[in-house]
Amino acid sequence: MVKRTYNLDIVLQALSDPTRRQVVERLGIGPSSVSDLASPFSMAMPSFMQHLDILESAQLIYTEKVGRVRICYLNPNPFSVIESWLQVQKSLWETRLNQLDSFLLKTKGKT
Repeated sequence: MVKRTYNLDIVLQALSDPTRRQVVERLGIGPSSVSDLASPFSMAMPSFMQHLDILESAQLIYTEKVGRVRICYLNPNPFSVIESWLQVQKSLWETRLNQLDSFLLKTKGKT
């Protein structure tokens, strides 16, 4: 089994656009054809395809051609790099806030 690594910057950059986030949310329900994914958006198909290319480059989605239809699938694995980064940040800030709380309690006791 090949273990893939995902780049946090690329994943976050791909998700920085509201259209791409909506595509990811839609694919969270299940696979969809490109034309069905594009239908809620008022943009030309080449512009929409650029969004899909960015999502695919970030490995957030993958596509499969079935006959004349291209089907898009969500790949949930890259979200683990976001989750790990957020977990580290949460722990760091909890530690800092606890230290600030301790400092303020000590300072309050001295006045």
